[in-house]
Amino acid sequence: MEKMVPTFEVTNLSKVYGKCEQTKVKALKELSFKIMPGEFTAIVGPSGSGKSTLLNIMSGLDYPSEGMVHLAGQDISHMSGNELSDYRRDHIGFVFQAYNLIPVLTVKENVEYILQLQAVNANQRKKRVAQILEEVGLAGFEKRFPMEISGGQKQRVAVARAIVSNPDIVLADEPTANLDSKTGVELVAMMSKLNETHGTTFIFSTHDPTIMERSKRLIVLKDGQIVKDQ
Repeated sequence: MEKMVPTFEVTNLSKVYGKCEQTKVKALKELSFKIMPGEFTAIVGPSGSGKSTLLNIMSGLDYPSEGMVHLAGQDISHMSGNELSDYRRDHIGFVFQAYNLIPVLTVKENVEYILQLQAVNANQRKKRVAQILEEVGLAGFEKRFPMEISGGQKQRVAVARAIVSNPDIVLADEPTANLDSKTGVELVAMMSKLNETHGTTFIFSTHDPTIMERSKRLIVLKDGQIVKDQ
């Protein structure tokens, strides 16, 4: 039987800020864990616990001081900037707290943009964008611009953009922080359904109890260390 490769594998990961001994801050301290395909995991902890630092390193937006990060079997902790950029494009979907939609592009164009970067042909782009917009409840909104839709709808566009290219993993940084509680609950339920129907692997950095309740695994950080993983 073929052994399943982890989507993410973090090994002895540490991150230190500052070069002077007196002012060094060890943001992460020798973390090791694996994320398997299809997991729906929340990384939680108080402010300053290292959540954002960990997510930045896992996404290739920052480098570890020590240790390794493997994504889909590839060591991304020693890739060059250009290599990382290409690898992120093809393997990671992002959902940000502030949506990060391109204001001059329509809903359809925002979702389609990553497929254009990947040189997917026009017919495939049209089919995949239509399908995912239907799944996130935005069929009929294709020609609207970000300023013409609500915050909850903007985040649905962001989720659609994140998963339309079938990435190995979606990293979501406080995705419900700018939403009211009802809209946040609806968004999390939608992402949970996408996780089940597509097998998309989600990792959240969050304080939101709704995401924690829906998550199948919680990795709890405190002072840069994992204090609970269940």
